[in-house]
Parts: sequence; structure tokens; C-alpha cells
Amino acid sequence: MSNTNPAPSPAKRGKGQNIIAVASGKGGVGKTFLAITLASALSNKERKVLLFDGDLGLANLDIQLGLMPQQDLGSVIAGRLTLNQAVLPFPQGGFDIIAGRSGSGGLANIPTSRLQMLNEDLALLAQAYDHVILDLGAGVERTVRQLTHNVGTCIVVATDEPTSLTDAYAFIKLTHMERPKLDIRIVINAANSTREGERTYNTLLKACEGFLKISPPLLGVVRRDPKVRETIKAQVPLLTRYPNAEAAQDIGLIARKLLD
Repeated sequence: MSNTNPAPSPAKRGKGQNIIAVASGKGGVGKTFLAITLASALSNKERKVLLFDGDLGLANLDIQLGLMPQQDLGSVIAGRLTLNQAVLPFPQGGFDIIAGRSGSGGLANIPTSRLQMLNEDLALLAQAYDHVILDLGAGVERTVRQLTHNVGTCIVVATDEPTSLTDAYAFIKLTHMERPKLDIRIVINAANSTREGERTYNTLLKACEGFLKISPPLLGVVRRDPKVRETIKAQVPLLTRYPNAEAAQDIGLIARKLLD
């Protein structure tokens, strides 16, 4: 079970301010891997963490963690469980999770009103945690953007692929239009080096500054690391198997920045 240090009281923290959404303009950039490893890293820093699978179309948190949950988000949306009843401890990572429903594309079409209720329920549940990591679906669809309405921080994950950068920019643009004061930060994943990752970030930053007049900061660069693919195939968190891997060190730095 995740550790039980008391979370800040609701009076001291705005609703949803401790919810960190992890987003990307396109799939295949390592968004879910980052969400899992970030949850592990924050848990290792004595924080109580909930990892929430917000990919309503193609949920895969449970797959990457090698789980077969009996209760999941599908049961919550269907009204069979409350959100609190869907929480599962994940001792191997030191955090709790709420799993999505793998392969159930129907969840992507839930009504706006039902999604708003889910947002409200998650904001209430978040008060029991120091951090909630919300692993969003890839893309800029309505359901993805609506899940960011109550979050305090949005991490946009991109790689050096031109399509990844273009789609990340599109996500930032639409999200900024809907929530102009949202704390948006950038993580460049699978970079050949930290310096190359910083160059990739600067390409995205120039587009944001030139067209949107905003400067989302670089939260971190995660270097390309063969151990990442190995742990995903083995369905175990990177920090559990290779806590000293380069990618693990990079995400540890990202966790420290979030706590500053």
C-alpha cells in the first residue's frame, strides 16, 4: 500500500491543484511509461500517490503494470462502483491506481455531463493524496481536454519526431485556449542526450512563443534507455527493476522539480 503521510488539507490547497495530468499530442511517445515512473519516483519521496488511467478509449496502465483488475473505471462510469471503490493498491510501485478498461473504446464517447461528474469525483478523491497522476489519452479529443479542467499542472510529453512536436503544439494550443492560466510544462522523452532533448524543446518553445505568446517551461529531458523497453515488456515499473538507469535518474529529477 502507498505510504500514508497526511495530504495537505483542502483548506490549504485549491481543488485539483495536486492533480498532475500527463498528456501528449500523439500516441507512442512514452506517456504512460512516464506517468508510471513519475508515480514511483514521487512515492519514493515519501508522498502518497494515486495513478489514474484517464485514457477513456484505449486504457493500458493495467497492461504495463501486469495487472488484471476486478474493478476499473468502466464500472465507475456504469454506476456499479464509486470512484473511491475502484482504487487498488499497487505495493510493487508504492502507489495506488485506478485502472481504465483496456480496449473499451466506448468509454471515449461518454456524455460531457458524466465526464464532469467524474472530474468532480476525482478532485474530491485527490484530497486524500499528496499527488494524483492522471494519465490522459493521446490526442486533442474532447474527452482528453475535458479531463484537464480540474488539474493543477499539465505535463505535455513529446519526442523529436516532427509529428510528435506538431501534435504536442496542437494540444498546448487548444488547452491554453480553454484554460489560459493552466501550468503547462514540457517533457522531452527518448532523447539521444540531454542537450539534444533541450534542442527539441526549443523547437516547440519557439512555436509556442511565436504563435501563442506563451513560454511553457521545460520540466525535464528523459534520455533514450534500452532498460525502458525491457521493463515495459516485463510489465514492471522501471524504478522497481532498474532504479539507477539513466531514464530513472532523469524522471527522479523531474519529480524533484515538481516538489520544489
